[in-house]
Amino acid sequence: MFKSSRRLLAFVLGAGVMTLKPAVHLAAADGSGQSAHRATLKTASANAPDIPYVEYEFQVEQDLLQLANQSRQQAGAPSLALDTGLTAAARAHAQAMLEARQLSHQFSGEPTLVQRLAATSSLQLDQAAENVALDYSAQGGHQHLMLSPPHRANLLNPAYNTVGLGVVRSGDRLYIVQDFAHVLPAYSADEVKDRIAAAVNQARRQASRNVLLRRDLQNADEAACSMAHADKLGVLPVRQLARRFTVLTYTSLHPETLPAEASHAIRSPNLHSFSIGACYARTNTYPTGIQWIVLSLD
Repeated sequence: MFKSSRRLLAFVLGAGVMTLKPAVHLAAADGSGQSAHRATLKTASANAPDIPYVEYEFQVEQDLLQLANQSRQQAGAPSLALDTGLTAAARAHAQAMLEARQLSHQFSGEPTLVQRLAATSSLQLDQAAENVALDYSAQGGHQHLMLSPPHRANLLNPAYNTVGLGVVRSGDRLYIVQDFAHVLPAYSADEVKDRIAAAVNQARRQASRNVLLRRDLQNADEAACSMAHADKLGVLPVRQLARRFTVLTYTSLHPETLPAEASHAIRSPNLHSFSIGACYARTNTYPTGIQWIVLSLD
């Protein structure tokens, strides 16, 4: 059994949290991230021998998943699904910590959390967070993380539905990484536009306005993709549309929800029809992907 002084070598580091933030822009015919916590490097065990890396601890990863889901069940939170892509990112970061003999959410020259998750997974995410720890067992690591308020918050956050787990061993020590995420549904382009159309007409009904006729312009999707390629709103093809229509351009992770800035334009009593252009893309601003939307009102 480990002595209490030995257990003190089980460090945890401040939890890193990321939320993607959409952008919006409005142009009238008559007339935008994410963040990732960067932790200060902290020596994992200055006096421990430099024991070489052995292999990923698959069983420990599974044990950590089981322990996390047991705690989430007790807290009334849904279980986490293990994702191979997020696990690849977690394992790579665990190995980076082992090689540096330090705990950190981001080392010098290493991509941010969201960039690491995007590099190993095709999932579309709107939230992500990371726990890192050094301990001697899955049970010990889980207990220490649950005793730390920010790490406990990540473990029990009901918004997260997916996790990647990476554990590497150095002698009797385990470098642990937990990458949590909220994974969004993978809608087709038609499903995205149908959801936006339903939201537009719901807003019209709530304002006691007539339901608009939907007539998607042939170049609407092309205009949306031009913004994605430029990684910014209001590019030239959109400005050309604005010569004829009131054009709302925005990025969206939730197509069923219109941006607050759209309310006044959509509820105008002078409208008769609308067009939707949509383009899903991953960009430097949105590494895990987002919908680029062009909503034209006539």
